Amino acid sequence: MSEINKVDLDDLQDMVASNDSGGRNPYGLTKKLIVVTAILWSLFQLYYSSPLAYTLQEIVRSMGWEFNVVIDDTKARSIHLSFALFLGFLTFPAFATSPKHRVPLIDWAFAFAGAFLGSYYLFFYEELVTRFGAPNLQDIIAGCIGIILLLEATRRTLGLPLVIIASAFLLYNYVGQFFPSSWIVSHRTGTLSHIINQQWVTPEGVFGVALGVSTKYVFLFVLFGALLDKAGAGNYFIKTAFAYLGHLRGGPAKAAVVASGLTGLISGSSIANVVTTGTFTIPMMKRVGFSAEKAGAVEVASSVNGQIMPPVMGAAAFLMIEYVNMPYSELITHAFLPALISYIALVYIVHLEACKLGLSGLKRTDPARPLLTVIIRALAAFLTICLLYFGVEFGLGWIKDVAPDAAFSIIIVLLAIVYVGLIYRVAQFPELEVDDPTSKIVKLPSVKPTVNSGLHFLLPVVVLIWCLMIERLSPGLSAFWGTLVLGFILVTQRALLNFFRKEAFNLSSIKLGIKDLVDGLETGGRNMIGIGIATATAGIIVGVVSLTGFGVQLSGIIEALSMGSVLLMLILVAVFSLILGMGLPTTANYVVVSSLMATVIVEVGRQNGLIVPLIAVHLFVFYFGIMADVTPPVGLASFAAAAVSGGNPIKTGLVAFFYSLRTAILPFLFIFNTDLLLIDIGWAKGILVFIISTTAILLFTAATMNFFVTNNKKWETALLILAAFILFRPALFMEQISPSTHTVPATEFIQQLEKAPAGEKLTLEIAGVNPYGKPIEFFTELEVPNVEGKARLKELGLELLQTEDKVIVDMVDIGSPAEKAKLSWDQVILSVKLPQASLPKELMFIPALLLAFFVGWNQRRRKTNRIIRGS
Repeated sequence: MSEINKVDLDDLQDMVASNDSGGRNPYGLTKKLIVVTAILWSLFQLYYSSPLAYTLQEIVRSMGWEFNVVIDDTKARSIHLSFALFLGFLTFPAFATSPKHRVPLIDWAFAFAGAFLGSYYLFFYEELVTRFGAPNLQDIIAGCIGIILLLEATRRTLGLPLVIIASAFLLYNYVGQFFPSSWIVSHRTGTLSHIINQQWVTPEGVFGVALGVSTKYVFLFVLFGALLDKAGAGNYFIKTAFAYLGHLRGGPAKAAVVASGLTGLISGSSIANVVTTGTFTIPMMKRVGFSAEKAGAVEVASSVNGQIMPPVMGAAAFLMIEYVNMPYSELITHAFLPALISYIALVYIVHLEACKLGLSGLKRTDPARPLLTVIIRALAAFLTICLLYFGVEFGLGWIKDVAPDAAFSIIIVLLAIVYVGLIYRVAQFPELEVDDPTSKIVKLPSVKPTVNSGLHFLLPVVVLIWCLMIERLSPGLSAFWGTLVLGFILVTQRALLNFFRKEAFNLSSIKLGIKDLVDGLETGGRNMIGIGIATATAGIIVGVVSLTGFGVQLSGIIEALSMGSVLLMLILVAVFSLILGMGLPTTANYVVVSSLMATVIVEVGRQNGLIVPLIAVHLFVFYFGIMADVTPPVGLASFAAAAVSGGNPIKTGLVAFFYSLRTAILPFLFIFNTDLLLIDIGWAKGILVFIISTTAILLFTAATMNFFVTNNKKWETALLILAAFILFRPALFMEQISPSTHTVPATEFIQQLEKAPAGEKLTLEIAGVNPYGKPIEFFTELEVPNVEGKARLKELGLELLQTEDKVIVDMVDIGSPAEKAKLSWDQVILSVKLPQASLPKELMFIPALLLAFFVGWNQRRRKTNRIIRGS
């Protein structure tokens, strides 16, 4: 890779370090202290997430001792923040001119003060529990200094954007009490005692859900990714992608997309993803004919997309399960399809760019196989995976039934046997070397030796996903078991490979493995500094929103700006999410935008007849939040890619944003068509949704790229967009032909409820008041209970008062379906919308596919005629 010299590579590594793990590298005892602290942090998180603590507690109790060795969640959050602040002040310089190889005295003072105040819950837990809601002078002083130090640590680790946002919210929390009561943003909870109680004494602010998720889940997944990279899996993913795809038209760019997607599975940073894969992929893309800006843009779009790809989703997945109150396995089921078709569309973008430029791939090493052979091998691999899955699932179930007490030990032995078998297979192939970025690449790696050279890296990933999806363990416990397996592989892989390759055994291979493990523990701790501080600071914003009700107030503002248009409201939310997300890491980004914008979509949508599942709302704001990594002028990933490619960073960002249009359109689509999130959909319909949505995103991509079979005419682009939107939203078009609902007066509600089929959903139009006494109208849904007749109303928790022309909500039971549907006393039911027999919306797929076929046929005919005339 002659485009990048040694100095540039060092600069790129400095960029990643300064963004993810600190730009300071001191000498001597200070360096050792930082390393030891980072390792201790990793070990503490492993202990906190493991079942070991509960085993030790049983031993302690059996010996008659009283103290606890199990760390509760609140204390763990405090310790987590203490580590983050201590390391943050030691590893991140205050300014660009600050010393990089020593720690100034002021930073030592900040580090120890931050560590103490971060551990405030640990030291004063018993006292704080007794005075929730009434902080004393000590609490107020500690909270004020703690918040200032936290904001300073945020400025160093993440820059000014999050500091400015958090400070603005704190200022609003204080001054909002002085606004006239007629102002929509006024509130009455802004005293210093109120603020400190919310932010520092109760687990509702700094020590809230966001920091709790960082403590409980995120750390171990970041550690897992760091250890996997230390083991060599990152290089394995990149080489495998190139081996399979590098020979195709525009192959290096297609390989870059897949490699970045695989790296994104284990990486929580789009910038690190760009630099890690981009130093190899961008020069290859340039070599086959992509411009510097387009090569950088492909890498940016694919790296940022890694943040929306399950199972980790830049750690936002674990925040979502807390905010949406949904099982993890269900969450990633909903998030998987949009992420997958977004990546498919990006590969198609690369293909279309290559077609437009007349590009080819790199010279392949392996002989070309017939298409039928490739298909048969792919099917065979799929069937093998399915058989293995069922074999393992039923085998484990049988072991648990036959030997429940010894099941754990048996599974460990079986895992060890599988691991040794994989290592034996890997040893039959040459070791996968890391490419030299300064050397010219002349041929692609061969598929078979490349794929087989790292099969054992898949074992901890399989263990992690199996624990999450099949065993349904918590994300933290799943990551713990995956990390243990990965740590064992790190320590033993060299020694076992040497043994099977009949090389001389020596202790140095074990020592190198232990060193890799220790380095991985350190890297995991250092990579978590910014995330730990970011989630704590984002907790400030969550605390202010909760204390002041700002989310509801913001809903009123956006409702006024959108003038009742749901589409305009979504566009405004998307723009606000982009602005709020600028310069923030993925985790903090999601906390901020979801705290502010999710409520807006829910409230304004309900008032305008749009009732959306909460998971769709959170994915909507998350998608647009991470788009800020692409969008100029703050798109940090675009600047990182431009540093590699030598292109213009603003132009790179603009091209990347253009490539990301298919990602930007998806949130709008799954808000209006929740089938894309596989909500309440079986296997058969899920496969149909996948095929149709993939076709639709490819048609939309062809339209925006102005190329299908050949260059589009304007009317062809319009037809492709129309076909894509019919496929994405068939119900919108079918409703004009055969409506699926009809509206009846509110006075018929009880009668219709009694005779409706169980499980059917009725949509009610309600008139009432919001929490601030303002009259509002909104829509809500009630599912018909599985009981008969008049008992249905009681089952819903509703008592109604009906006059000749009005139905009033007289009573709502606490915790009932009616209360969850936002029904309350004295509300008036205005109308009821009922389902009715209609044509299936899937019939609209036929004209849409015919439109696409017509455009393709016409373009192929035009292209053929051009070739004939040219010859």
